[in-house]
Amino acid sequence: AIAIGAAALADSAWLEAARLRTRRDAERLDRVLAAAGLRSVGGTPLFRLVESATATAIADRLAAAGIHVRRFPHDPTRLRFGLPGDEAAWRRLCDTLSASAPST
Repeated sequence: AIAIGAAALADSAWLEAARLRTRRDAERLDRVLAAAGLRSVGGTPLFRLVESATATAIADRLAAAGIHVRRFPHDPTRLRFGLPGDEAAWRRLCDTLSASAPST
């Protein structure tokens, strides 16, 4: 694992492609979360921290769909979302969040 990681970090083309993919995916996650009515309050390129009065219900619905988000027992209005790993995971996240999004 260390040799693989070292080789990846030595590959500048791979690193740049990974940075671009991560930035693109983070922007996509921002759009998905905003469409679901979730307010971003922090994060990194790999995850987003959101706030919602209905965070507990959203986390329960996500869990039922096999999607893990980090809950914060000290603040039940917050959830942390990581970047989905593949297109199927993106679809499952979008479908599940759209089912729990506030109606407009």
